[in-house]
Amino acid sequence: MSQPISTDTEAGLSIDDDWNAIFVDGEWRSVADRDRIAVENPATGEELTEVPAGTAEDVDDAYEAAMEAQADWAAETPGTRGGAVRRVAGLLEDNEEEIREIMAVEGGSPKPKQDIEFGGTVGLLHDVASYPLRAGGEHNESNVPGKENMVLRRPAGVVGVITPWNVPMKLSFRVVAPAIALGNSVVLKPAEDTPIAGGLLLARLFEMAGLPDGVLNVVTGDGETAGDRTASHPGSDVVAFTGSTNAGRKVGKNAVEHFALPALELGGNNPHVVLEDADLDQAVDAGVFGSFWNQGQVCISINRHLVHESLAEEYADRLAERASELEIGDPTDDDVVIGPIINESQVERMMGYVEESVEQGAEVLTGGERDGLFVEPTVLTGMTNDMAAACNEHFGPIVPVIPFSDDDEAVELANGTDYGLAGSVHSADRGHARDVADRIDVGMMHVNDQPIHVEPHMPFGGMKGSGTGRYNGQWIIDELTEVKWTSVQREARNYPF
Repeated sequence: MSQPISTDTEAGLSIDDDWNAIFVDGEWRSVADRDRIAVENPATGEELTEVPAGTAEDVDDAYEAAMEAQADWAAETPGTRGGAVRRVAGLLEDNEEEIREIMAVEGGSPKPKQDIEFGGTVGLLHDVASYPLRAGGEHNESNVPGKENMVLRRPAGVVGVITPWNVPMKLSFRVVAPAIALGNSVVLKPAEDTPIAGGLLLARLFEMAGLPDGVLNVVTGDGETAGDRTASHPGSDVVAFTGSTNAGRKVGKNAVEHFALPALELGGNNPHVVLEDADLDQAVDAGVFGSFWNQGQVCISINRHLVHESLAEEYADRLAERASELEIGDPTDDDVVIGPIINESQVERMMGYVEESVEQGAEVLTGGERDGLFVEPTVLTGMTNDMAAACNEHFGPIVPVIPFSDDDEAVELANGTDYGLAGSVHSADRGHARDVADRIDVGMMHVNDQPIHVEPHMPFGGMKGSGTGRYNGQWIIDELTEVKWTSVQREARNYPF
């Protein structure tokens, strides 16, 4: 049944508005009896707001609403479903200043990070609005006389979504928007550190865009309670998770227990390979951006710089010089490039990798210090592939430079990890770069660039320990829909008995 579309422009999108609620069945529920999770500005330590620590019962309520709403939403026309997503894109553009502020103060996002996350989200939504008309089936001939075969594509049903804190708005929208456009309903559990940009903001935008009640539900809370219940809820038909490989294993196991499809985008240990014939200026430029965008807090950032031994010293020196010049500070300042790390546990983990690597024989060429949640851009030399800052996903502004002697060793080092998410290879000879790139086991490879690159119509995802499935375009359409074979016998059939 169609529901009239309304546009509520009264709801606020400012960081100062009231976000202390979960969003279930079209209602903002303050759930006064719930514990609260403090949301803090990582640059200043200021408490911005509190959000409810959702319970398993809250998640159950959200699934009940989603299951009730899904069939009616799937029956809506492609224009209605795509139109809701298109209106959200317009609302983002109309409220850019307020949304950028949320990204800065809640997630510690400097302007260069805001630019890419905000712009990328808007571009994604405009592309996703076309999905309902792109999710077609097939018509096939049959070996049986008078029969035709059709392959129909239908919504999967209810999609459970668990998203991280590092690029929260984009990584939530990249599942939520396609799911809604394709006729699914959604239960979203955002990360504890960024519940607004990664969850409650989406609820408010879709509410303003007139989405029917129950199609999108957002429950804030911790991973062990709200997250586990979302992953293991029998009402899920798909469970989409972005986060660490260890957590992803648990989410995937919970999902398959009730035959939900697990769509998992997990960790990475991404190599940036600089071959002997590389343009060093290009390679350094790419290395700086690919290592320090969002303080290195992104699954597709460069984790290891593998550089031919003839270039390694100069490369490291130039990278260190550039790193030392990057502005560190509060991301509300437009000149800042390096903002805060999201929380203390992340800082302790990455600094532990640096300290352990130094104990193993590495040298800090620049950086290596912290001030609260601010970590200096750090370049390490004397590194090997098995040192702590190289063999682990450090998820910070840390650059291990590892020399290699020839192409075979470069490939061996690049593949010497359980991960296979993204990578990049530099050479002035593009054929040479492609030859090496083709031998590296990753889901996304970029020649003469760096791995922080996403396009809404290209498949995003990894292999090995970096997850299963792909986002964007036809690939996410496949993840969020089911195919149904229907045959039609147009004339009487002769049976053998």
